[in-house]
Amino acid sequence: MEFTWLSRWQPQLLGILRIVVGLLFMEHGLSKFFGFPVPFPMHPLPPLLIAAGVIELVGGFLIAIGLFTRIAAFLASGEMAVAFWTQHFPRGGFWPLANKGEAAVLFCFIFLYLAAAGAGAWGIDSAREKSAPIR
Repeated sequence: MEFTWLSRWQPQLLGILRIVVGLLFMEHGLSKFFGFPVPFPMHPLPPLLIAAGVIELVGGFLIAIGLFTRIAAFLASGEMAVAFWTQHFPRGGFWPLANKGEAAVLFCFIFLYLAAAGAGAWGIDSAREKSAPIR
């Protein structure tokens, strides 16, 4: 059985992916700065984690609402690559299962895809593109 019928839902499924991943990413920044939904174990935060928290909170929000999606996702992808190599790799080597870096790898590549694909359905970027004057 082929699933080509799903292709007609591609913009909506991309929009759902963007919203869910953006909210999950934003949760990491909320944890660092506000202790919500769970407190972050390290305080005060060192400068690198403050920068990461800003990218997670602001970038996650922008990605979730679909505003400046491509640039926010590109920056978030880069942050997750840095997180993998600086935080996870030294704690368990290359394999994400061993170093507990699966989330960092998944976020990295999902955000890289969003940087290439754009917001999909229900994003502010999509609405802005539709209302832009034709050139």
